[in-house]
Amino acid sequence: MTLGDIAIGNLRRRKGKAFFVLAGLLIGVSTVVALLSLVTAMKEDINHKLEMYGANVLIVPKTENLSLTYGGLSLGGVSFEMREIKEEELANIAKIPNANNVAAVGPMVLGPVTVGGRQLLMAGVDFQAFRVLRPWWVVKGQEPDDGGALLGAEAARLLGLATGGRLTINGRELTVSGVLDVTGSQDDGLIFAPLAMTQELLGKEGRISMAEVAALCSGCPIPEMVQQISAVLPGANVMAIQQVVKGRMETLGHFEKFSYGISGLVLLVGSLMVLVTMMGSVRERTVEIGIFSAMGFRGSHVIRIILMEAAIVAGLAGVLGYLLGFGATKLLIPLFAEGGHGAHVAFDPILAAGAFVLSLVVGLAASSYPAFTASRLDPNEALRAL
Repeated sequence: MTLGDIAIGNLRRRKGKAFFVLAGLLIGVSTVVALLSLVTAMKEDINHKLEMYGANVLIVPKTENLSLTYGGLSLGGVSFEMREIKEEELANIAKIPNANNVAAVGPMVLGPVTVGGRQLLMAGVDFQAFRVLRPWWVVKGQEPDDGGALLGAEAARLLGLATGGRLTINGRELTVSGVLDVTGSQDDGLIFAPLAMTQELLGKEGRISMAEVAALCSGCPIPEMVQQISAVLPGANVMAIQQVVKGRMETLGHFEKFSYGISGLVLLVGSLMVLVTMMGSVRERTVEIGIFSAMGFRGSHVIRIILMEAAIVAGLAGVLGYLLGFGATKLLIPLFAEGGHGAHVAFDPILAAGAFVLSLVVGLAASSYPAFTASRLDPNEALRAL
């Protein structure tokens, strides 16, 4: 009979004690797995929504303009100087150190036009870049080519035009190639057309009113990129549009710290359950340990038997704890990620291995003192209890 056979036999005879050890470790491991999996899934959900936000850096001309606005109400302003951005200057963005993080650069030229007796704002854009910058756009029809225009939902309603209609801007007739679905933003009231054609119509060849930059990666150093773009575009103001994402990431960071604290507390409680249970088991087996000692078993053998029992139960708790925590995350993610849309919980082999190792470490650490105590029992006193 080997020491392993003795350990397995003891677990079979003392199922109640083994169950309490298993329960203590199972609760701790499953809680850690559930919280860490939940935080990971929520990070992926936020990163997914970050990509859906489109542009997160805005480039506008520097101006000495005192804008008098409050609460969305414009009261006018005093304009001292307005510089324009040359379109060719945007090529300098490709030279910044973090150029590989730039997913798209969308120049835009803006100007008022009169259509059918109504004054509207026309925007010339690079539609290829805007597929990245405006991923939420839904176009009824198709994007315009030279000689075409795309109308915002509100602009189409005011002009009474639909796909296939025609409008005249500065003496040039354009075909409405498509109409945007309602976006709930200022895009609804604009007339969109290809950049070069709009610059020609507005008399702004080679010049742009603003540009948008999309850096679509969760770890993009947006503040550093803003500084780098400002350095290569000295005539422009470069601003980061990341308040919403930053706020959500800060909230998630607090939740992550809280989850670590709860995990540590639950693991502590679980290890205490293991310690108390194993100490009780050692006291119950005083006679058995005395017999082992009388038969020639050394203290190291006794320690190995008890630690083997703890390792078997801890290993089982690690496997079951990961499965239980994984299942709990599946159930909880809809409550934390807006219905779970965009958040996915996938099997993580690293977390599974970590749960198994964590369970073993906690189980063996909590059983070390009881095992050491058992190894020091006097066989003569133990046998007197017979």
